[in-house]
Amino acid sequence: MDLARLHYFAAVAAAGSFSRGAAALHMSQPALSRQVLLLEQEVGQALLVRTGRGAEPTDAGHALLAHARGIFELAERARADMRERQASPRGRITIGLPPRVAHVLTADLIERFRAAYPDAVISVVEALSIRLREWLVAGKLDMAMLFDPPHSPQVQEETLAREPLVLIGPKALPRRMRLADVAALPLVMPSGPNALRQLLETYTRPRGLPLSIVAEVDSVQTVLSLVARGVSHTVLPNSALRLWTYDQPLHAAAIYAPAIRNRLVLAVPKARPATRPGRLAVQLLRALALEHYGS
Repeated sequence: MDLARLHYFAAVAAAGSFSRGAAALHMSQPALSRQVLLLEQEVGQALLVRTGRGAEPTDAGHALLAHARGIFELAERARADMRERQASPRGRITIGLPPRVAHVLTADLIERFRAAYPDAVISVVEALSIRLREWLVAGKLDMAMLFDPPHSPQVQEETLAREPLVLIGPKALPRRMRLADVAALPLVMPSGPNALRQLLETYTRPRGLPLSIVAEVDSVQTVLSLVARGVSHTVLPNSALRLWTYDQPLHAAAIYAPAIRNRLVLAVPKARPATRPGRLAVQLLRALALEHYGS
């Protein structure tokens, strides 16, 4: 049933005449009469009877008016719901973050997202970049921040930040150290699949600089605790220095000859359609990366 024609019919019934109904609707009387006639043909019954005073609903017209009130109410509720959803979308957005990034960004991310879209649900998953990338391609995540991911035709990537790698040690260090000297030191590092480990080895292997690995630990916080205990040195991005919470003094040295910088990348599946919560999450991740990691 055409809702516009139903609205025209209800307007005539409420006004008590076609002329007053046409004036209220800002349309011509012949056009209004034509629309009501089409509605009567659609329902197969006369809905209005003309009188000396104007027009009155027939019995069928009264019955249809009762239905029309419910239809109009449902239509208005639908419009209100759509307006509400436009103002505050619902749904769920799932974001993958490496643990070190999650430690820094998650609280701000959730707080700002909830302030903008209180009816949507945001879920943050923490894992190493290699796992997050697998889940992203498999469709388990809407987006992820990754360290130095390999290129994938299924994923759209945007570099949000680049950080220099630094040497962190248990004793005093010079302000800068050559990569060759860093490689010769005993190191505790994440295991092979880790993006940081792979990045470091892409610089040391071609130069014939084998790393002196004494332990492999994937947790950055545990790595730093081993350094604080004097067990070994480590190589981490510059932002990891903020995670130092130990009583022992922090000793760090910039790496040069060559300097090494990682990439923090925002990755989104190309096949997944963008939603308003998703677009907001992307904007928030860009802003937070700029705040915490620089451009």
